[in-house]
This record gives sequence, C-alpha cells and structure tokens, in this order.
Amino acid sequence: MKFNFIYLGQPILKCEVPFDVYKTINHIYESNFKKLYPANKQLIGKIKNEHSLFYDGKNEKSIKRHNLLPLDITKWFESCYKHFLSWNKTVDYKIHLNSIWVNEMKEHEYNPVHVHQGNLFTGLSSVMILKLPESYGEEYSAHDTPQNGKLQLLGGCNGQFATVDYQPVLKERDFFIFPYDMRHTVYPFNGPGYRRTLAANCDVDYDPIKSRGAV
Repeated sequence: MKFNFIYLGQPILKCEVPFDVYKTINHIYESNFKKLYPANKQLIGKIKNEHSLFYDGKNEKSIKRHNLLPLDITKWFESCYKHFLSWNKTVDYKIHLNSIWVNEMKEHEYNPVHVHQGNLFTGLSSVMILKLPESYGEEYSAHDTPQNGKLQLLGGCNGQFATVDYQPVLKERDFFIFPYDMRHTVYPFNGPGYRRTLAANCDVDYDPIKSRGAV
C-alpha cells in the first residue's frame, strides 16, 4: 500500500485505496442507495445525501446497528488503522470499527469545522475520496489559491513557522486517517456534478502514557 505521513503536531496518514476496495464501496453505495440509513441526524454536515453503510455503535432511535460491507472490506479498514498506530509506536491498544458512511455533496453544500467521536472520545477518523466533480466551479476571488471543494485538516500546533493546516490536492482513491480530535472542514463548490466521499470512525482504547512504545 502506498502511504505517506503528514505532521501538523498530530500525524495524518495518506494512502491509496486498492482499486477493488474503491470499486466495491462505490457499487454497494449505488446499488443500495434507496434502502440506506440516512445519517444526517448523527452528523453536522450541511449535506442532503449522507447515508450509512456500517454502524456498530449504540442503538439509537434514529439508527440501529447494521452492516452492508463484506468482511474483507471492514478488515481492510482495520488494517489501515493498525498501520497508523504501529507507525506512531502505539502499543497495547484495542480498536473497534464504529461507523462508516458516505457524504455526497452537491453545489453549495459543505461540512463546517468539526471533530469526530465514536463510542469513545479517543480514536481515528478517516476520509476516502470516491467520486469528484469535473470542476469545482468559479472562484469568486483569489483565483491563484483555489478553495472550492477543498478538504482542510487543522492541526493542534501553532506559532510562527508551524505547519498548522493541510489542504491536499484530491484525487479519487485517496484515503486520509487522522485523530478524532483533529478539526477538519470541507468547503462548498459551484456548478454541476457531485463530490462523493466516505468517512469512517474507529475507536482506539489505549493509555496515552503506558501505550507509547519505544522511540
């Protein structure tokens, strides 16, 4: 698996999704769309089409446990989170895949700055790029620094010369993993088409002191 780490005080893992995983997830979403659980009530996004593919958290009035993904796909997600934790020398932890859903943004829709959580406040979230529009539309100003449709991740560090945010140039099959408490946002775009992304949360039960491995 191709991967790279970006550091904003906290790490972000960027990797490329295997083509069969990417193709299978898109197929499951498209072929089951009419019977998918709406996820809007659990989410902060200003997005009409937010639908769940997997949920293994607490049963609520608005959503019950369900799974539309094959075992090899959920195991692949778990392997990615374990890779993140191993690279960051985290030991003696337990993971639990909590939820996986799809956001399909159309023009003017957006995701405000937010953080994630599952059953725990500690864990890893992620964003997978499934489909992108041909164009993000007109930039109303500052054309040399386009912002339409951007994913922006905001690190917890600050001060002069610090790298405090990350706005990747996106392509389909990109996958980004980052801690639950890393703030992030998605800006709106203009024009036809849609921007389809998958988000997933994985709880990580660990001791922030005892679970630090040798450096």
